[in-house]
Amino acid sequence: MAVEIDADPRRLDRERIYRYLSRESYWGRGVPREVFERSLAHSLCFGAYADDGQQIGFARAITDQATFAYLADVFVLDGWRGQGVGKRLVEAALAHPALRDLRRMVLATADAHGLYAQYGFTALNRPERMMEKLDQDVYLRLAGDEAKADGDA
Repeated sequence: MAVEIDADPRRLDRERIYRYLSRESYWGRGVPREVFERSLAHSLCFGAYADDGQQIGFARAITDQATFAYLADVFVLDGWRGQGVGKRLVEAALAHPALRDLRRMVLATADAHGLYAQYGFTALNRPERMMEKLDQDVYLRLAGDEAKADGDA
């Protein structure tokens, strides 16, 4: 079965992507819908589609389209894993004109180091230069704020 990859935001199955990220992924569990929608609106998104048009994978790049990108939210649905769909998503992102000649592209992964290494990703060259501001509980806090707002209505 052939798989098509493209960056047309109109084709994205937003419900399927949101369901996966908010319920199944280890990195986006609990993401509020509004935050998810903003993340798509401000990213270059790639969908992977089966012959019947159903979306089976996703990736997005947060980028200035000139010097830097962060590859994020890469996933392939369970029934399609092990068939090269993840590789096709990464290849499409790296080949896209807006991402092709960047000085730096980064990503974070807990379990797919081997996949990304095939495309030149390595551990940080100088990790002592990198810093982060991490708020692990932001989605829980936002969900609580939304629940309070709904109760006020």
